[in-house]
Amino acid sequence: MQLRDIQKLTWDNKISKGFNTTDLALEFALAHAELSEAFEAARKDPDHLGEELADTLLFLVSIAEMRGIDLDSAVEAKLAKNAARTYRRTDNGVLVKTDETLANERQS
Repeated sequence: MQLRDIQKLTWDNKISKGFNTTDLALEFALAHAELSEAFEAARKDPDHLGEELADTLLFLVSIAEMRGIDLDSAVEAKLAKNAARTYRRTDNGVLVKTDETLANERQS
């Protein structure tokens, strides 16, 4: 299943069940709550982690639909951007973008 299909099915379900389709702040708060539940599942109940991650994804695609964003295309573009980035490791082991990556991102 494509992300585009998930976005449409999630939106259709929200409409058919009468869930929120207009309050963006509420959707962000609910997505945050689901991410917190995923965190707790990862720590205490790993068997339910997949379900909680799925809940988080469904709220994120709903937010995208509310704002008219084709999340499938946005994710593809972001993956391409990330693949083009280069990183270096600092003396304390932290990965940071190279000067070349930073310059390229300033130009675009």
